[in-house]
Amino acid sequence: MAGSGAPETGGVDASGLNVVVVAGTWHEVITNGLIAGAKRVLDATGATYRVVRVPGSFELPVAARAAFEGGADAVVALGVIIRGGTPHFEFVSSAATDGLTRVALDAGKPVGFGVLTLDDEQQGLDRAGLEGSKEDKGEEAADAAIRTALVLRELRG
Repeated sequence: MAGSGAPETGGVDASGLNVVVVAGTWHEVITNGLIAGAKRVLDATGATYRVVRVPGSFELPVAARAAFEGGADAVVALGVIIRGGTPHFEFVSSAATDGLTRVALDAGKPVGFGVLTLDDEQQGLDRAGLEGSKEDKGEEAADAAIRTALVLRELRG
């Protein structure tokens, strides 16, 4: 885990920002923890947001694109991909990562990356912001999306 050296989260005013949280449905306990972490940050910052669910991490990029087309200022993408015994893990991880990067660059708007790529379920539980978790990747992804949207707002005047 990379928890050491992480920046502080929260403490910003995101009033006026429209954020969409797009989350997969696989590994419900972990994903629900990620969503709860994102919601805590969004509530604390005053951003307007909604949560939409997609079947899995592979579908996150197209939903993120639709969110931007619908007027979102930022997207928080949350998903869980656990390594198995086939190359499926690499294909889905790569597609989700590359797709979300492309969507962000094409839209010129931030996508908070909260897609966990894990070797086992315990790694996800440790990062999901649940009671006993060591990290809260949903919180971190939402905070990154908000902070980047505010920077872009400032840069664009």
